[in-house]
Amino acid sequence: MGCVHGKCCSRYPSSSDGDSRNHPEAVHVGNKHLLTQRSLETIPVPSHNLKLQYSVLTQRGYYPDSPDKENQDSFCIRTQIDGNPNIHFFGVFDGHGQYGAECSNFVKDRLVEILSNDPTLLNDPAKAYSSAFSRTNSELHSSKIDDTMSGTTAITVLVIGDKIYVANVGDSRAVIAVKNGNRIIAENLSNDQTPFRKDEYERVKLCGARVLSVDQVEGYADPDIQTWDNEESQGGDPPRLWVQNGMYPGTAFTRSVGDSTAETIGVIADPEVSIVQLTPNHLFFVVASDGVFEFLSSQAVVDMPGAGATDGTTEVNRNPVSSRTRKESSGFSIGSGSEIYRSMRSEFSDQQLSVNRSAAIVVPSPSHQSNLTIWY
Repeated sequence: MGCVHGKCCSRYPSSSDGDSRNHPEAVHVGNKHLLTQRSLETIPVPSHNLKLQYSVLTQRGYYPDSPDKENQDSFCIRTQIDGNPNIHFFGVFDGHGQYGAECSNFVKDRLVEILSNDPTLLNDPAKAYSSAFSRTNSELHSSKIDDTMSGTTAITVLVIGDKIYVANVGDSRAVIAVKNGNRIIAENLSNDQTPFRKDEYERVKLCGARVLSVDQVEGYADPDIQTWDNEESQGGDPPRLWVQNGMYPGTAFTRSVGDSTAETIGVIADPEVSIVQLTPNHLFFVVASDGVFEFLSSQAVVDMPGAGATDGTTEVNRNPVSSRTRKESSGFSIGSGSEIYRSMRSEFSDQQLSVNRSAAIVVPSPSHQSNLTIWY
């Protein structure tokens, strides 16, 4: 969810679209909801004898009243960071506000560039991440882009050998699929940074923010009630951040890049970084904006590419996006990378979706070759 001046007031936010300069071959396709389609590509991680395979598919968000609404989101794929074949970067940037598209594109270009040029990246990836976000935020403030009421969230993953470093700013999410017997369990790699979180709520309150839903700020609900159930039950009218004497900016997140007005009431660009040492039980991870997780649980999202990963015994409902991956010598019976691609293409083409975008990354274990697949 964005701010009240952006996409968040609609039930159908805009979709991801964008690319890194490493991948100029993305093309538009015939289906009016599909913006970008690219065939499978493969990158190696020679330090651990891994092979990652991925593709990209972009679908436009669905706004019934604004079918030509500008797509504000972008993604970045940067392989072999600084020429190192063992380091790869993936990110989803969810723009919001009047200049959300400009903000998300600025951040997806500059963040990875700054990160790539940081000499401390291999020695302290978490520190390099924090520094890159801080500098990117400062540069956006100083750029020609008006980020007074616009900005972007960012969910990014850095693959370094057999470890992943997940940096999150905002309400997008990364989830990893973990093999547990004959089941696949979704474990969150990031925590949504919203006022639903007590720690984030208290932090922004100390910075001077009013935290109210739209109904509360407009007088339709009691503003003194400062408890909310959860994002699923109150997704239509979540708590938002407002300045003390105004009805703005109304952000439903507590961290972002840009949003200089919201920054005065505690919306910061400091990432939360998590680190995972991959094992054979880590099958893949999914990176997606809130346009996915606003409609689907982490487990439901993992079930899409994970269907069939328990020798075909798991029943998975027909969801808006689905995929299959293969894990060599792992005891699983999972489809090939080309099957993933065909499945994704078919699912997007055959359905008119309210879920507007999905970016999923299937990540290798340190012991076996796997496929890595990304779709948008």
